Amino acid sequence: MSLLRKLFGPYKDEVWGQLAHEIKADFIDGGFWKGSKVQATVKEWTITLDTYTVSNGKTSITFTRMRAPYVNRDGFRFTIYRSGFFSELGKKLGMQDVDVGFPDFDDQFIIQGNDEHKLQLLFKNTRIRQLIDAQAGISLEVRDDDGWLSTTFPEGVDQLSFKVVGVIKDIERLKQLYELFAEILNHLCLIGSAYEDDPNVVLR
Repeated sequence: MSLLRKLFGPYKDEVWGQLAHEIKADFIDGGFWKGSKVQATVKEWTITLDTYTVSNGKTSITFTRMRAPYVNRDGFRFTIYRSGFFSELGKKLGMQDVDVGFPDFDDQFIIQGNDEHKLQLLFKNTRIRQLIDAQAGISLEVRDDDGWLSTTFPEGVDQLSFKVVGVIKDIERLKQLYELFAEILNHLCLIGSAYEDDPNVVLR
């Protein structure tokens, strides 16, 4: 075992390649400039795992992200992330935080959305709550796209989006994220907030 491997663990591409093999997904080597990614297909949806870096010229921060465009049937959107000092401050300043009816879960997470009833229907799914709770750090939301430099989405298409600071190289955690995305997308269909149609979007 090399010294670098002892110090930093396995390389990202090594872990992500294994992940792709285990979940029967595609590992795409984008080279030095684009970076690698993993793409898995669930019904008509494509779930993409990759990294991106934000820099201010002095420091850089790398994020792991997962995205899945889908046809949003009713415009339902939500955001969920772990509760902490700043979120508690936000609550005191009047930031919206919806209780979905499961006290332990409600205490641990800030949940926001544009339809309280749909939020309760979504998080009534026990497996979704378990998979979210298994993530040490999580920021999960439904959003329209990735910004003005990103792929343009057709009308009525949004994406389920996850991001966290750092590069995730824990294969079990990554498999749980893929399961979480599949579970949410399927459940959104069950509650009337998504179609199983191909969204016809290729992410950059």
